[in-house]
Amino acid sequence: MLRWFKHLFPTILSDNVGERGETQAATWLEKNRKFVVVARNWRSSHDRRQEIDLVCRDGDALVFVEVKTRAEGSLVPGYFAVNRRKKKAMRRAVDSYLSQLKPPPRTFRFDVVEVAHTGTCGVPEVLHFENIPLFTKHYRR
Repeated sequence: MLRWFKHLFPTILSDNVGERGETQAATWLEKNRKFVVVARNWRSSHDRRQEIDLVCRDGDALVFVEVKTRAEGSLVPGYFAVNRRKKKAMRRAVDSYLSQLKPPPRTFRFDVVEVAHTGTCGVPEVLHFENIPLFTKHYRR
């Protein structure tokens, strides 16, 4: 029955899983990496498709975080799910976010956090990939 329900309404169930993964990632980053979460699920006012899962501060650096939640036995790890197409969408969203900041931050970067749900006690494994290449070397805002 649940399989049938998931087939009919995949976005309803997957949104809850993604939302829980983002909450777990934010908590983990605050606790283990001492990040300060500035915004969650930020969307551009000009284009609602432009979304950033987490915007954080790591010292002086502004960090844009894409969270990928994975079930046990997933074929594609979260890191590799951030492909060329997703990076292009993230560049647009980050550019839109930065255009609203006066003055812009001196340093910023793009990170990927993978929340992998394993079978052990329901405790997710969190993998943090820092400073993923998103912009060209000489990008200026």
